[in-house]
Amino acid sequence: MKINTRIFGEVEIAEDKIIIFDNGIIGFPELKRFTLIHDEEKGTNVGIRFLQSIDEPSFAMPVMDPLIVKPDYDPEVNDELLASAGELTSENLLVLVTVTVPSDITRMSVNLQGPIVVNVDERRACQIIIDGSEYPVKYPIYDILQAGKEGE
Repeated sequence: MKINTRIFGEVEIAEDKIIIFDNGIIGFPELKRFTLIHDEEKGTNVGIRFLQSIDEPSFAMPVMDPLIVKPDYDPEVNDELLASAGELTSENLLVLVTVTVPSDITRMSVNLQGPIVVNVDERRACQIIIDGSEYPVKYPIYDILQAGKEGE
């Protein structure tokens, strides 16, 4: 299937790369089919990929593995919240958090309170809300990413 995206132009999406969110994502419950795309020029070592909507090709959210910026990220989650992602194991689990990139890039942050949980085997996913204030909605990451670049 081909879709014309806002960020990447026309891209070919294989059926086996489509991830289904039964309940959509927070703020966009009608968007249920997505795929993960990364910028070919920057590679995947930057850590930021895009959760690209199949249903609305102009919609894509930057996402990343939270462990890149918060190595001890391990929220407790009620299993009921994860039911729509299918049978999750440590081998098929992919956790992503959304990235906010404002015009002042030094204020870049990730949402640690609303992770996206993907079952890579079944290609099913859900976005959940973590209770409590241990994980903020706007966790600053610019300095962390800069320090990582300097350490390469």
